[in-house]
Amino acid sequence: FQASQEGKEYDLQNILKNTLVELHPELAVTFVDNHDSQLGSSLESQIEDWFKPLAYGLVLLIKDGYPCLFYGDYYGVNGEKSPHTQIIDLLLDARRKYAYGEQTDYFDHPSTVGFVRSGDTEHPGSGLVFLISNDEKGSKTMNLGKEHAGEKWYELTGSVADEVQIDKEGNGEFSVNGRNLAVWIKKHQ
Repeated sequence: FQASQEGKEYDLQNILKNTLVELHPELAVTFVDNHDSQLGSSLESQIEDWFKPLAYGLVLLIKDGYPCLFYGDYYGVNGEKSPHTQIIDLLLDARRKYAYGEQTDYFDHPSTVGFVRSGDTEHPGSGLVFLISNDEKGSKTMNLGKEHAGEKWYELTGSVADEVQIDKEGNGEFSVNGRNLAVWIKKHQ
């Protein structure tokens, strides 16, 4: 809630600090909004619409926690369709196919943070790079491991058109547009 309200003034390096996800991930049920926090409820603290895709990307693709999807964010509320259904579908599909393996965090910049999920052998082609920005366009050099050298990766949501070529050390320069999210996966040839 605070991150969505403060926008670029919020330091994304702190988005998971002192949360159940950080302190007791085995107990953390992660959610963006729910029936108690929606508009007009007793605990109203609704997440701003611009930030919901970023927040859903975070809770659905991060290794820790048990994500919970809010009915209203997917199906809509009071007869109005949700503007988030399409991106949530894409993120759910990415979770099913690519969000496996160990996680390396890159929470090292106030307005552009992310992580790498390394993938695993049980899910061929799995692994992803996730980034969010609450300000301007940003990028990070992120390491996928030498086993990915030479691969080409693309951004799944369509928000970034360029491909990333992984160098011999396993590094790639991944970008995200301002106030947006980016989910990068291996290009299958």
